[in-house]
Amino acid sequence: MGMTACVCALSMALTGCQIGNKDIVVSGTLSSRQVFTLDKSACSLKEAKVYLANYQNIYGTAYTIDLWQHDFGDASLLDYVKDITLEELTRVYTMDLLAQSQEVTLSEDETAKVAEAAKEYYASLSEDETAYMDVAEADIAEYYTHYALAQKLYHSLTNGVNEEVSDDEARVMEIMQIYVTDEDRAHEVEQKLAQGDDFASVANNYNELSAIQVTVSRDDLPDEVEEVAFQLDDNAVSGMIAAGNGYYFIKCLNKYNEELTEANKSNIVEKREKEAFDDVYNEFVASLSSRLNTDLWDGIELTTDGSIQTNSFFAVFEKYCGEI
Repeated sequence: MGMTACVCALSMALTGCQIGNKDIVVSGTLSSRQVFTLDKSACSLKEAKVYLANYQNIYGTAYTIDLWQHDFGDASLLDYVKDITLEELTRVYTMDLLAQSQEVTLSEDETAKVAEAAKEYYASLSEDETAYMDVAEADIAEYYTHYALAQKLYHSLTNGVNEEVSDDEARVMEIMQIYVTDEDRAHEVEQKLAQGDDFASVANNYNELSAIQVTVSRDDLPDEVEEVAFQLDDNAVSGMIAAGNGYYFIKCLNKYNEELTEANKSNIVEKREKEAFDDVYNEFVASLSSRLNTDLWDGIELTTDGSIQTNSFFAVFEKYCGEI
């Protein structure tokens, strides 16, 4: 799994400004061109604007509609783009510091790939975009280096993860379910199913969950329910299963969905990788000192008049550096 996927997966709430579970100290005393510092590393306003410009176009367009041209009555989209930018940049900088501590560096070949990516991305920028971000090609190469180093660190910390996943561990099954919280109603369901009433019809009248027919894998159901459900054969119906604050009934439609099971194997490996990475990452985060230039950050405005359209920063990186 690439670092891009890792960035999406790792939890980093920005309420109160945090890295992992550690608060970032807010400050107005940093340089007017520094967004934040982590130990002795500082993220520049220029680098932040590269991310902002790309994210505003990645997240600001849905179904070919330019969301920036619609007034939603608040600054939610602006805040979201800024939060995503700060979240990703703080992760990348944290991972780069961790890479340095573990003596992880880019090879000459990897550095050359970074340079190629920077050349292509910089050439794609308009004059308005380079003026807004205030960048040269060398700056883009530097930002890609940060990103590539973070990705290489992720791979170095997860390359020992066991990628073997059994069919049973990854098994995905298709079921219908009925869940009720009242014991008397649960007994009514039990009686109707026992006398042969159609499961789907009973579910339509009694089920309190949002869906009746679902696909489930290990850990999707309460333990008591999973233990019974994963023993059912096709078309078999369970008895009443007490779990949590209610009662379940399960009908197995397909005890082994081969296609979804194969796809779930990748999800399980990614989960293992994330856990392996988090063990090291979270311990390292606890040792960092940090400051956020709130005056600078809060004052940043996005240019949404259509002159800033770049959105390929991450795609170009994947093209040249996805295997780092």
